[in-house]
Amino acid sequence: MNHNTPLSPRPLRHLSDAQQRVMTTAQLRARGVSTADINAQCRPGGSWQQLLPGVYLLRPGPATSEERLHAVLMYAARCPVAEPAVPAQPGAAEAHAPQGYADAMITGLAALALHRFAAAPPLLSLDRVDVLVPRLRRLRSTGCVRIVRTPGMPEPVQVGGIPVAPVPRALADAVADITDAGVVRRLLTEAVRGGHCEPAAVVRELTHARLLSRPHVVDAVDSLLAEGRAIAEDRLYRLVTEHGLPDPVWNVDLRLPGGPLLGGLDAYWPDHAVALELDTRAPRQDDDAMWSEYARKREHLERLGITVVHVTPKKLRDSMEQQATVVRTALMASGDRDPAAYVVVLPR
Repeated sequence: MNHNTPLSPRPLRHLSDAQQRVMTTAQLRARGVSTADINAQCRPGGSWQQLLPGVYLLRPGPATSEERLHAVLMYAARCPVAEPAVPAQPGAAEAHAPQGYADAMITGLAALALHRFAAAPPLLSLDRVDVLVPRLRRLRSTGCVRIVRTPGMPEPVQVGGIPVAPVPRALADAVADITDAGVVRRLLTEAVRGGHCEPAAVVRELTHARLLSRPHVVDAVDSLLAEGRAIAEDRLYRLVTEHGLPDPVWNVDLRLPGGPLLGGLDAYWPDHAVALELDTRAPRQDDDAMWSEYARKREHLERLGITVVHVTPKKLRDSMEQQATVVRTALMASGDRDPAAYVVVLPR
């Protein structure tokens, strides 16, 4: 056999070009290639090369970034790149098993590069590629592969046929190994500013990864939350102006005459006794206490006859028109309610 010999009469239309050039030992054997033939092709000066244990590039020269990613996934996946099944009867339509990689996805900096983060280094410049697998998988890091284990696999995002961890998880796996505070801050800020995800999702993953004990990560999270609130406030202003809602008073505190403060609000319509609060809480260790405080404030205001509309940054981003309808409905319903208690409105 030589490198021009067809591997198999089986069609490869279901595979990408990179997947056709990168194959495992099992895939080659399924096409009639013996271990001796594989070793012969991979000798110095040969036509093939071994990229990782049991994974081969069927051409000479450096692997492209796409070929390397597929090699990493083939090494880590439980069932890499399913083969077409044999038709039940001659002439029957070609049957295919599900395509893709089971129990493996790219994460860390490589995943952020695939998500097109400007702050992430190019794929070819990475010495290693992080791949996320279930905790009980028996795999070891080797070559350019670093195994990252997790008790629960997230739903992957498909980027050019490559399963990639969602941005929040990829960020947490990347930040775990970055000590440069500036790099961490740039990555987290781009996640929010670029519209990839909300701050709460990032903080949740960082909390699960136990990274919030690191001072440079905490500082970056504080910047992230400030960035996220600024973006959410801008969307809130747009909600009012673009959907024709009456102008509220912005960023105020309420208090009873001669009494204690009732709490701060992002927007308040005094003539309608309707309050709006942005929920930009981050899921940290004291999240339950913060939620209890928020709930107490809301209950107190509603006992005074003030309707409280609760809006999250994600809802403002994904369904602004629906949120405008919620606010408009609350404003219109004010005429059907008993008059609210008199409260003092103070600038915050």
